[in-house]
Amino acid sequence: MGTYAPGRFRALTWHDAAPAFRDGTDTPRAWLERCLETIAAREPVVRAWVVRNEAGARAVADASTARWRAGRPLSPIDGMPVGIKDLLETRDMPTEMGCVGYKGNFPRRDNAAVTALRAAGAVVLGKTVTTELGGAHPGPTTNPFDPGRTPGGSSSGSAAAVAARMVPAAIGTQVGGSIIRPAAYCGNVALKPSQGAINRGERQATSQSTHGVHAGCIEDMWLVAVAIASRVGGDPGRAPLSGPAAPPAARRPERLVVMETEGWAELDAASRAAFGALLARLEAAGVTLVRRGDHPLVERFEQGIAEGRSICGAVTAWENRWNTRNLLDQNPDGISARAKAVLARAEAMTVGDYQAALAMREEAQARHARIAPLADAVIALACPGPAPLWNGETDTPRPTGDIAFNAPSSMLFAPAVTVPLLAVDGMPVGVQVMAQPGQDAGAAAIARWLQDSGK
Repeated sequence: MGTYAPGRFRALTWHDAAPAFRDGTDTPRAWLERCLETIAAREPVVRAWVVRNEAGARAVADASTARWRAGRPLSPIDGMPVGIKDLLETRDMPTEMGCVGYKGNFPRRDNAAVTALRAAGAVVLGKTVTTELGGAHPGPTTNPFDPGRTPGGSSSGSAAAVAARMVPAAIGTQVGGSIIRPAAYCGNVALKPSQGAINRGERQATSQSTHGVHAGCIEDMWLVAVAIASRVGGDPGRAPLSGPAAPPAARRPERLVVMETEGWAELDAASRAAFGALLARLEAAGVTLVRRGDHPLVERFEQGIAEGRSICGAVTAWENRWNTRNLLDQNPDGISARAKAVLARAEAMTVGDYQAALAMREEAQARHARIAPLADAVIALACPGPAPLWNGETDTPRPTGDIAFNAPSSMLFAPAVTVPLLAVDGMPVGVQVMAQPGQDAGAAAIARWLQDSGK
């Protein structure tokens, strides 16, 4: 049923609207109303939103309209409608985290990223669906290109809202693959930044969690990320996102390392062929590709990430166990059977098991650093083929997809940018550019070149 083709799909973009706001031929309020019309038309099937504050959004859009008319916008994203993943606190809407145990939770305070977006003039339109507690238990959201398929997770609603042209950008989070994979399944651009480069506010409990941006284009993705990091910085003790205030210019890489990951052996033939054709086009454009058989350091790097799924799973389960245990003790029916199973595995771990997972992660990071001189960045698939079919059964294994292609960027603390370059069976299949930690702008520049060269 898929209908997606990268060359034909027109994403909703904001950065190119500024001239019309300045000359008065369009306004942020009118722009918001068009978004609300799209939401009204598509939300009954896509189901990307938990709650929306439309009255508040209209008031903010009116204030933004006045600033643009006066020639004094607060930032390039002044007036941009955005969605916020329902793991992040918002003072004007509940934060229920896709979890029965948090039903009615309304702390009436803003996450650091939300504070920054409001200060930049963005219109915080609503909360987007997350999987339960940001884990693997799915919410109701469907893939905008085929409602019989998952949008991915855990940033399900953020990815789907952008792909359905409801908003130009939305905030997601990732600990294993929760930004990169849903973007890849939904045909979005997305940034999973270097670890800690965007302040997570109250969400500091896990060592791999990051905030990131889903958007319809590289320009909007970067403008939103910079708007946040320039106002609230990075996590405590971490360097904030670095790079230009304007979106990085497209840059053709000289050399790219091709990353297979542990998911390569399980990849379907059509997706493998589509990615191979892309690599052939890159080589024809003069980009040198370095594969695992070409250099021993690349082979050692692949070996270091070969257990990425289990490493990410162990680290995250251990770090979440006390919060989940407390939630379960307070409300025995408040979490799903899937979350209870994850908790049971975590409680069977020892401190030594956790330390062993951290040691494997540190070794993988060292191996990633050693390949830095070999290429400008890494290129890989961002998902294991098209979004899988999902019939709503909550006991389906991996109902939001496999993290095999996403675990590396999380465990390596590396920036990754998803680019919607491929289609398989009429569905999006994203490609990612992964750079060394701190090189977020470089990853965005290469991703922009890849997208531009594919048009």
